[in-house]
Amino acid sequence: MKRILIAFMLSLPLMAAAQNTWEIAETADVTKTNPDQKYLAGAVPEVNGRVVFHTVVDAPGKSAAQVYAIVKQYMEKMIKEPNQFEQSRIVIDEPDSCRIIGSYQEWLVFKSTALSLDRTRLFYTLMAECHDGKADITLMRIHYLYEEERNPQAMTAEEWITDKHGLNRKQTKLARISGKFRRKTIDRKDYLFNKIQSLLK
Repeated sequence: MKRILIAFMLSLPLMAAAQNTWEIAETADVTKTNPDQKYLAGAVPEVNGRVVFHTVVDAPGKSAAQVYAIVKQYMEKMIKEPNQFEQSRIVIDEPDSCRIIGSYQEWLVFKSTALSLDRTRLFYTLMAECHDGKADITLMRIHYLYEEERNPQAMTAEEWITDKHGLNRKQTKLARISGKFRRKTIDRKDYLFNKIQSLLK
């Protein structure tokens, strides 16, 4: 009996360690980040029923004219990028008010392999309103032309990538088809906003 008691006492630290390991594993599983979290509810904002992405980029120590010159140079450079269509252009250029608006058409690629290419034509308007020390950047009027080489399908952002259309009913996952449009559009927006931010530092 004494031997059994001793053996039980010696096994207690191992049992406690196993319990702690299980608790740690359970906590890690519960707190695991959803890889699609940044694309879920609220990631596609709507203003008066329209999808509108907006950000204010700080430009410390720069005048409105300097901010305008930097942003204009980048927006003009975008037009010549390989993914752009020839229809991409600057549509409004107002140096006096430091405002510039570009209309862009570009390829948005979902998947590209040796055997398949899945992509859509993305249309959007990018507007920059420049001020002393900052720039208001807006991306809007977003729509798509999908499978234009085979079976063209035209969709607006409002009917395709909003929380209602781009997520499942519980809003815990991206929708099966429109979800890839939502993901790539958000990624493109993030790239453009981050790029302008880096230029205005």
